[in-house]
Amino acid sequence: MTTDAFFAKIRTYAALSEAAERAWTALLRPRHYRKDDIFIRAGDVPTSCAFVVEGLFYQHYVGPDGDLIVKYFFPENRIAASVSATLLGEPSLFTITAIEDSTVLEYDFAAFRALAATFPDIAAFYIRYMERHWIIEKEPGEISFRHDDAMKRYRDFIRREPELHRRLKQHHIAAWLGITPESLSRLRRAIAYGRMERG
Repeated sequence: MTTDAFFAKIRTYAALSEAAERAWTALLRPRHYRKDDIFIRAGDVPTSCAFVVEGLFYQHYVGPDGDLIVKYFFPENRIAASVSATLLGEPSLFTITAIEDSTVLEYDFAAFRALAATFPDIAAFYIRYMERHWIIEKEPGEISFRHDDAMKRYRDFIRREPELHRRLKQHHIAAWLGITPESLSRLRRAIAYGRMERG
């Protein structure tokens, strides 16, 4: 992805001046991650964010019983970050790992925040991105996790993210739903059977 294409995506959140684009461009570092490479490791203090140009990452941790628990997926055009740890300068509670071979544009978060303090248009992007992806999108999911059963959460996920659903392995989806891969297989069979019944 050229920086032109990157900023075309950024401008879907807020218009940027040429000066703001030049300043942000100076921070961008292209990097490649192979499948299973780690971007942020739990216990480390993260300092960078990564705009996903191509590929897919996931944010995860190991539960008290040793089970994989997935909190979030970062496909193309999302910014991979351990947000609270980066904001607070504290060790991350989560690991962020590449699910696929991936290309990103990384930038130092402290330098980016300095730009946001200098350029109101970058600040507007920052606010709108955080509002959309870390509040508007995440809150309903957190409520659903507490109140909806796994079947409803799975159906909603397929409806909202059909392309992402096709790309993910069964164990990643199961770990996000909070169920075992065997339970996910049963959900899939039930959905397939329901379609056959309607057909």
